[in-house]
Amino acid sequence: MTDSLAAERPAYHYAVIARALAEIDAGGPALSLEDLAARIGLSPAHFQRIFSQWVGVSPKRYQQYLTLDHARRLLAERFTVLDTALATGLSGPGRLHDLFLRWEAMSPGDFARAGEGLEIGWAWVTSPFGEALAMATPRGLCGLAFSAEMGREAAMADLAGRWPAARLTEDPDRVVPLAEAAFGGAGADLHLIGAPFQIKVWEALLRIPSGHVTTYSEIAQSIGHPAAVRAVGTAVGRNPISFLIPCHRALRKSGGLGGYHWGLPVKRAMLAWEAARADAIA
Repeated sequence: MTDSLAAERPAYHYAVIARALAEIDAGGPALSLEDLAARIGLSPAHFQRIFSQWVGVSPKRYQQYLTLDHARRLLAERFTVLDTALATGLSGPGRLHDLFLRWEAMSPGDFARAGEGLEIGWAWVTSPFGEALAMATPRGLCGLAFSAEMGREAAMADLAGRWPAARLTEDPDRVVPLAEAAFGGAGADLHLIGAPFQIKVWEALLRIPSGHVTTYSEIAQSIGHPAAVRAVGTAVGRNPISFLIPCHRALRKSGGLGGYHWGLPVKRAMLAWEAARADAIA
C-alpha cells in the first residue's frame, strides 16, 4: 500500500491507531516517536503523517490522550452536567453543537412488534474508527456498529437481532451517503428504535458535547431515575447508533471507562480523537 493510498483510507488510519494504542499500553507513554513507529512497522515520518491526518495533533501529544488515565482527566476537566446542558444551549434534540442531527423515536407499539413491517437497508462503510455497519429506515439511520474488535459477522448479527421481524436489504446506494454525511458532520436524520426508557437514556447522551464526558449516575439523575444507574448502563450499552448517539462519552464516577459494546479500544480511540480535535480547534 502506498502512502498516498493509505492517506485516503480512514479504516487504515484506525488500524494504525489501534496498534499504537496496544503498544502504548505495553510500553507506556514515554515511548519515543521512533520507538513507537518501529513497533508498528512504519517509518517515523509516515507514522507522524497518519496521526496528523487522522486527528490533527502530533503522535507525542496523542499518546497523552490514549493513556489509561485520560478518562479521569476528562471527568475532572470536561465533565458535563446534563441537567443544565439543555438550558445553557450546549445541545438539544433538534440542532446539536457538534453535529446537525434530527431524530425521531419509534412508537412503543412499533418497538414491541420487533420491527415488523419495517424496511431496513444496510451497508458497510469506512469511518474514522475502522469499518462500520450502517443501517437505515426511510426515516434515517437506525443502526451503526463497528467491526474492528468483533468482526463483520458478529456486528451484523448484533444489529440485525435487535429488530428480528424487520426486512433487511443490502442497499449501499442509499445507506452509504447517509453514513458519510453523518461522519463528515454534514447532517443526519436518526430513527431511534428502542423501548421508552432506552430512548430517554439515548436522548440524554445526545446532550453530551463532543470532547466532553459525563457519568452513568449523571444520566440517571437527568432522566428522573437517580437509582437506576445499572439500568442506565444497560441502555447505554444497547444504543444502536454508536458514535452519533455518543455512548462512548459515558464513564464511571471513578473515572473508569466502563464497558463499550463494540470494544473498549474503540471507545478509547473515540474519546482521544474527540479530545484531541477539540484541543486542536481551541
